[in-house]
Amino acid sequence: MIRASATSRPAPQQRYSGVAWIGRDVTTLEPSRLSTFHAQFNPGARTAWHRYPYGRVLHVLHGTGRVQRRGGPVHEVKAGDTIVVAPGEWHWHGAAPTTFVALVSTSETDPDGPGTEWGAPVTDREYAHPPQSTAIRLPDQDRVPSRDPCW
Repeated sequence: MIRASATSRPAPQQRYSGVAWIGRDVTTLEPSRLSTFHAQFNPGARTAWHRYPYGRVLHVLHGTGRVQRRGGPVHEVKAGDTIVVAPGEWHWHGAAPTTFVALVSTSETDPDGPGTEWGAPVTDREYAHPPQSTAIRLPDQDRVPSRDPCW
């Protein structure tokens, strides 16, 4: 067991618009490269455009948020939703205009490789696009069967 840190810090304003708090939960022991973070966004707060070299999985814990791939529509996300960000995919994510959102973010890291690449802030005009609430559902035959936990 690795005891998670209970601390969060304000998100850096050069990479976030509005008030957001972030914290590192777990960086696993080698040879694993798995890393987990948590974030809470106040209403209207969001990241700048960014991308991850190995992709990332975002899971919404509570609230309502927004996420967008570069060139795609804005999507509304809610508690229980999971967003899979492909390696190298430019995107942003944050809270809806009138609600908080909290996320857990999991990704692979490479201490000797590139980290997150940050781009321009998401403009108010980009953020204000009406969101779609449609989710992508995988057909049952494409789902990976779960494994019994090893603990």
